Amino acid sequence: MTAVTAAPATETQVPTDDGALLAVSVLAPLAPATGTTVLLAHGWGASRRVWSTVADRLIRCGHRVVAYDQRGHGASSQGREPFGIARLGSDLAAVLDHVASADTLVVGHSGGGFAALSYASSHASGAGPTGPLGGLVLLGTAAHDQDTPDGEVRMMGSALFQRAVSRPALGRKLLGQNMLGPGADRQLREVNRQMFAATSPAVRAEAFRSSRGMDLRAALVSVTAPTVVLAGARDKVVPPRLGRVVAEALPRARFEELPDAGHMLPLEAPGAVVSAVHELTQGRS
Repeated sequence: MTAVTAAPATETQVPTDDGALLAVSVLAPLAPATGTTVLLAHGWGASRRVWSTVADRLIRCGHRVVAYDQRGHGASSQGREPFGIARLGSDLAAVLDHVASADTLVVGHSGGGFAALSYASSHASGAGPTGPLGGLVLLGTAAHDQDTPDGEVRMMGSALFQRAVSRPALGRKLLGQNMLGPGADRQLREVNRQMFAATSPAVRAEAFRSSRGMDLRAALVSVTAPTVVLAGARDKVVPPRLGRVVAEALPRARFEELPDAGHMLPLEAPGAVVSAVHELTQGRS
C-alpha cells in the first residue's frame, strides 16, 4: 500500500474590514481530492479545536477543510466593531473570500450557525465573494429566540465564574451538565472546559449578548443551499425545536434530532456531522 503524504496545514490570519485578524487553518485532503472545501465555524466559548475529530475524518475522505477562530476566540483578535450577528456573517464572508473556492460547504455550530445563517441570508442571490454556497450543515443552532438573560450575560463575564471554570473538576461539572449529553465522557468534558475557560470573560459576555433580538426566519426563505440541520435531543442551550424551525424555514432542508446528544455536537457526534457533509456532497455529484 502506498502511503499518503499530507500537505502541511496552512496557518494564516485573514483581516476583516474593521481590523480584526481571524486565525485560519487550511487542511489539505489525505485521500484523493473530492474537490469539495468544507468550512467549519465554531460557537461561543470554543475555538477551531472543537473540530479536531470532524476535520480529521473529512480530510481522510478527500475533502479540503478550513477552520477559523471566531473574533475574540482562540488566536483571533476582536476588531473595532462589537459582536453582532451581521458582523459575524461578514467575518465568515472574509474567510470564504480567502478560501477562494466555489461551492464551499459551510458547517456552523451554535453561534457559528448564526454566522452561517446571517451570511447565507444576506447572500441568498449567490452574489457572495466566491459564488453560492454548496450547502449548509447546522448544528445546535437557531434563527431566533436567543435573548440571553441579563443574569447569564453577567455570569459569562464574571471573574468568579471564570475562576470556577478554570478549575478542571468543578469546570467540567458546571459546563458538562448544561452543554453535553449524559453520555459524554470525561475527556470530552475536559476539552469543552479548556476551550470555554480559554475564552476571555469579556468576549464570552459580548458573544452571548450579541444574539439578543436576532430573528432571521423571514430571510431564510430565500436561501436555496441544500441544508442538514442537526440537534441534540438533550440540548439545554439551544432547544431542538428551534433547529426544527430553521429547517422548516429553509426551502431545501432536512432536520434530524440525535438521541442523547447535548449541545456540543462537534465533540459528541462527529460521525453524524461527517455523514451530513457526505449527504450534501453526494447529492450534488
